[in-house]
Amino acid sequence: MSITSCLNKILVIPVTFVAGIICSCENNINDVNAIALQKNKPVRSAQNLELIHSEKANIKVKVISPLMEEYEGSDKYTEMPKGVEVIFYDYLQRISTKLTAKYAINRISQNRMEAKNDVVVINEKGDMLNTEHLIWLQDSARIITNQFVKITTKDEIIMGDGLESNENFTKYKILKIRGVLQVKDDELNKDSLNKN
Repeated sequence: MSITSCLNKILVIPVTFVAGIICSCENNINDVNAIALQKNKPVRSAQNLELIHSEKANIKVKVISPLMEEYEGSDKYTEMPKGVEVIFYDYLQRISTKLTAKYAINRISQNRMEAKNDVVVINEKGDMLNTEHLIWLQDSARIITNQFVKITTKDEIIMGDGLESNENFTKYKILKIRGVLQVKDDELNKDSLNKN
């Protein structure tokens, strides 16, 4: 018997064995989908939730959501699929900033919350930020985005792409300004409206 024919016999057995295993492993697509859905089910959920983060008995942040779902895994996170309101307080326990969005996800291990869909931030001066995606970096107390932003103040409307700010939205920078519109108080229009 030659070495070649001996090798052929040795290779035939493992190849036949592996082919048999592959052919015998059939998964029903519904079973696979059911297992995938189970992995994505929340381990806990709560409705009409209000979470308070405080330091030295002073409230720093309050998070309010109609539905919060918690997920386990290597990247533990909570999801707020029905919207969120985040209220920031100053050292005198006054509301300094409010953030609202139609969806949010809080990546617990990263101390990072992403707010999406109709995100609005209003600071204590009344300045308002509108965007579709905003990231709150909790460790560094900053909010950032690389999306389109519109900031409305009492004097102007600033539009641009990308933003970096402190979490109280009192010191901010638009990374790429597209345009600035001056807002003027038109007394003539006010008078004419009052006369009619």
